[in-house]
Amino acid sequence: MKLLDAAYQVLSAVGEPLHHREITRRVLEQGLWLTQGKTPEATLQAGLAIDIKECGKASRFRRIAPGVFALNSLGVTPVANGSHSQQAAKQGLPFLDAAERVLEQEADRKPMHYGAITERALALGLLASSGQTPDATMYAQIWAEIQRRTRRGEPPRFTKHGHGFFGLTKWLGTGLIQKIEQQNDEVRAKLGQRLLAMPPTDFEALIGRLLTALGFEEVSVTPISKDGGIDVRGTLLVGDVIRTRMAVQVKRWKHNVQAPVVQQVRGSLGAHEQGLIISTGDFSKGAREEAAQPDKTPVALMNGDQLVALLIENDIGVRRAS
Repeated sequence: MKLLDAAYQVLSAVGEPLHHREITRRVLEQGLWLTQGKTPEATLQAGLAIDIKECGKASRFRRIAPGVFALNSLGVTPVANGSHSQQAAKQGLPFLDAAERVLEQEADRKPMHYGAITERALALGLLASSGQTPDATMYAQIWAEIQRRTRRGEPPRFTKHGHGFFGLTKWLGTGLIQKIEQQNDEVRAKLGQRLLAMPPTDFEALIGRLLTALGFEEVSVTPISKDGGIDVRGTLLVGDVIRTRMAVQVKRWKHNVQAPVVQQVRGSLGAHEQGLIISTGDFSKGAREEAAQPDKTPVALMNGDQLVALLIENDIGVRRAS
């Protein structure tokens, strides 16, 4: 079954809005969609967002709050950020937030088994899970977040202690956390400096490698003399369902990218293409507003911090040391 069809089936069965993490959990638990991807929640959220943006009122789905989706046929009124507390309470917290809350309030700074964490979260009403194996979901999500944040060079919220026990990183003490973060900051700074020193062709080739690692297909680097403002082209594949042709411009700048650059990229797009600007610097307020114009072709923005984090996460330009 296709991912969006699986999400539609889950939302139809419950008859009420759900957070995209809960939709993903039910889709996977019910065997409605199979994937070996590392971030199925992100894949589903992206698929829903693209479907809503491209289909508009004809979409089967609608976003009613940050991360919360419903069927269009339900007629649920969207709510503003921070004003969906009743809905959040009804659905419970996401698994990771519930686990953090349990460890903070119940563990007395000692690691707890994921089964006990799940049991306490359910007993305290922090989780509203109807799945048959919520403890397995809890373990998978905690471990996945530890791996994901570690690969990005970010301190994870949780620590793994073996035999299914988890604790909170904050229990390690501020000194150790600061030392780890300081080392990661140094690595990020050195990688950023290397990006600025690379020859243009090598930098564009590096971006091509990154896009391939992020799930792009048919990635090709445009010859400098013929780029027309576009440096890399490829097709973004989301959940084996959605294919989006992307035209990418890369900027090795220390200063902010301004709105005219966004306009230039939009004007260089081919038929059915969307734009992406990757900068080693950042973007001005005007550039971000121009990129987000709802009545124009989308142009996504990736700044230097995001670029470095993704390079580290995908082992491009760095070597890990245990």
